Amino acid sequence: MVLAVCLAQIALSVPSLINGLIQQDLAPSSAQLTWITEAFMLPVAALGLGFGVFGDLFGRKRLLVGGAALIVVGSTLAVLVPTEGSSTDTRVTVLILAQVLNGIGAAAIFPTSLAMVAAGTHTTATRARGVAIWATALSVGGFLGPLLAGLAAKIELGWAGNGNWRWAFVGVLVIAAVSVLLSLTRAQNSASPEGRSIDWPGQITAALGLFALMYAVIQGPESGWGSPQIVIAFIVAAALLVLFVFAESRASAPLLLLSVFRNRAFAMNSVVTLIGMFAFLVIMYGTSIRLTTIQGFSPLQSSVAFLFFGGIGFVLLPLTSKLLERYNPRWVLCAALTLIGASGLWFADVPTSDRAISAIVGPLILAGVGSALAFASISAVAVNTLPNHLAGMASGVTSTFRDLGFALGPAIAGAVALGRAADEIAGKLAGDPELRNAYEAFQASAANAPAEQRPQLEAAVHAVESGPLGANSVPSSITLPDGQVVPFNPLKDIAFDALSSSYSLAYVLGGVAALVAAALTLVGARGGVGETHLDDDPHTLND
Repeated sequence: MVLAVCLAQIALSVPSLINGLIQQDLAPSSAQLTWITEAFMLPVAALGLGFGVFGDLFGRKRLLVGGAALIVVGSTLAVLVPTEGSSTDTRVTVLILAQVLNGIGAAAIFPTSLAMVAAGTHTTATRARGVAIWATALSVGGFLGPLLAGLAAKIELGWAGNGNWRWAFVGVLVIAAVSVLLSLTRAQNSASPEGRSIDWPGQITAALGLFALMYAVIQGPESGWGSPQIVIAFIVAAALLVLFVFAESRASAPLLLLSVFRNRAFAMNSVVTLIGMFAFLVIMYGTSIRLTTIQGFSPLQSSVAFLFFGGIGFVLLPLTSKLLERYNPRWVLCAALTLIGASGLWFADVPTSDRAISAIVGPLILAGVGSALAFASISAVAVNTLPNHLAGMASGVTSTFRDLGFALGPAIAGAVALGRAADEIAGKLAGDPELRNAYEAFQASAANAPAEQRPQLEAAVHAVESGPLGANSVPSSITLPDGQVVPFNPLKDIAFDALSSSYSLAYVLGGVAALVAAALTLVGARGGVGETHLDDDPHTLND
């Protein structure tokens, strides 16, 4: 279980450190680069509830093995993304498909593994320890993925140029294969088929509704928020999610038992999970973009930041287990979210012009401690507020809300930051004729260049035209063979400044969202309806 959870989180976090290399190698648009990340998160968010049911019905060991096997397939496809001979759209599409397969595999692992913890623990102490270990595996995967990506980026064999990002997926493939073998031979199966069945109307409406919502959020900045397809996508999302609630209220064995939300602790935990994980991913994603794409750190250098994000969870494992055993997990969650909120506001105050990693060590530590405690306490509240025969549903609902927050974080942060940066760059171009003339000359440079230089220049121009991230990735000047330094990309410095201010705003968004979630946790901790089993401090957790 630990290896499977770690694998799923590694697969989730690997792209965060190679976004810069993917940008330089494939030259995707800003929306395409966001989709490469979101293609993983979308099935994780949309299918979590369904896989919770499948595990209850058909056995959780099968899903643990099948999820890891699907990650083997997806990672293999990522390794096989075509090289420079194919078009950008083709290469990006293959990588997005690979990410979708990896996301489906992770969607099977996340709720299944947590349900296995709930099914296999029956006392307060063992439940607290099991949940703490599960959450620590999640945190450790969160820093092993970026570390793997950083190390893989140093390998210079196999692919030319910036194509060595594929080695990161080779690493994921190997870990996934080991997980398949270990799960087959060592995992202990569990199931809870009583009263459960495959609710196809609920699964279809939930999955399509979430997909329409994510499409609108991700594509909105590029297509325009008022464009017909974006407006229609929001309407479709709202209609499908209403239909989902209607279908669940009429189903004899619903995918999501709506009555569980009458349990105040469980309902509030679901809302807090969505907002809190959204906040954390905004901060984590913003840090990834800040270090790799804006400041130009190598993936290995940037992985140091993710050592704080995830590695602290491993160090805190004994403390986390004791806190969950001795105190109401909701108080632990409130403290965790407060730390995450403070880290976001601190990040926003550190200027991007300060390129020293030491400048952000403080907020990194706060975010790392906060996330380690948050992952564990969110999971503990979820599995302790419902009886054991609903463990699959509890873990599926929690995984869905957590992963929906994960998916919305990069999408909304990217939409806000990149949209604002693009507007700022466009404003500078419109108001400065000299800059506009220099940019037009840069765009025409490929047509006027010798034939052997034309492909590289065309790639550079395409990257700058793709959006703020691409404009920042191309240098402002180049050195000719004779040693002369000449101006090249006139938008480089402008894009850097625009991205810096925009992602500072994203940090503020994440920080405020985390503090709001912390406040909601206090509201849910007042007692009343829906007290958890642990609140009564039982020796045994009964059904």
